[in-house]
Amino acid sequence: MENVKPPLIVIAGPTASGKSAIAMEICRRVGGEIVSADSMQLYRGMDIGTAKPTPAERAEVPHHMLDVLAPTEKATASEYGIAAKQCVREILSRGKTPVLCGGTGLYIDAVTRPMRFSAPGDEALRAELHAITDGPDGRRVLHDLLAREDPEAANKLHENDVRRVVRTIESVRLTGMTQAELIAADEARTGEFREIVFAPEWPREELYRRIEARVDEMLRRGLVREVQALLDTGVTADMTSMQAIGYKEIAAALRGLSTLEDAVSRIKQGTRNYAKRQGAWLRRDGRVRWISAPGRGSGDIAREIIAVCQREGILF
Repeated sequence: MENVKPPLIVIAGPTASGKSAIAMEICRRVGGEIVSADSMQLYRGMDIGTAKPTPAERAEVPHHMLDVLAPTEKATASEYGIAAKQCVREILSRGKTPVLCGGTGLYIDAVTRPMRFSAPGDEALRAELHAITDGPDGRRVLHDLLAREDPEAANKLHENDVRRVVRTIESVRLTGMTQAELIAADEARTGEFREIVFAPEWPREELYRRIEARVDEMLRRGLVREVQALLDTGVTADMTSMQAIGYKEIAAALRGLSTLEDAVSRIKQGTRNYAKRQGAWLRRDGRVRWISAPGRGSGDIAREIIAVCQREGILF
């Protein structure tokens, strides 16, 4: 009999959509463990602004891929994927149900798809392409070159975006495939797990209200103190961890570059924009099953997800 891939439940969704509460409810009901797919929950000392699960929640349901990096370190999707997949394997080996939960789409793909990750390119080729821009009307000439090699990508890139134009031409030359072909090849690949992907769905304005309330709650719980503590330990504004929404804005205010009021406004706007990008990413993923969330508690949604998983043989 053909080997059946081990199961993996994935709870994705935009920030503030309630996915963490849903994942907790699923684990309570089926004996599961959660693997975080949040690129900023990897960092120690970044608890409030990343909405990291509380100590009580972590005591009740085991969580993985939290607090694995110092805030001075740099996270990569490829390294995350290696470590997170090992967590999933270990959960399965204990007879438990793994639940991958988070809003970083690239990290979800790192676990569920054997994705390509950027490797060092051809530096000589890259220099040669950049040199084209030094000539007469160089940016247009470079863009025309891209249009000959990958017309679809050229339609999406402005000639002034020299870096991306160069990297796209470089990619075509090195792989022999256009960007669309590379994306299609990635999406056609399957990983080592039999994943089933869900995401709670909210009307935009209602999700935005949840985001605003969430930011206010983070401030009430001490987000400003948390950012100050990171800065006091030597974390600097240029580090990857400090690029997280909420941290970079508060850090700027603490350095006198803006008022706290302006920082809060920019956090809310930045979070709304991020949620919109998360939703767009997920809607391009044909695996995602959207679950209507308004008017429903996390327990009700969890029961629906469990029922679907049981029907499809993910849970027994």
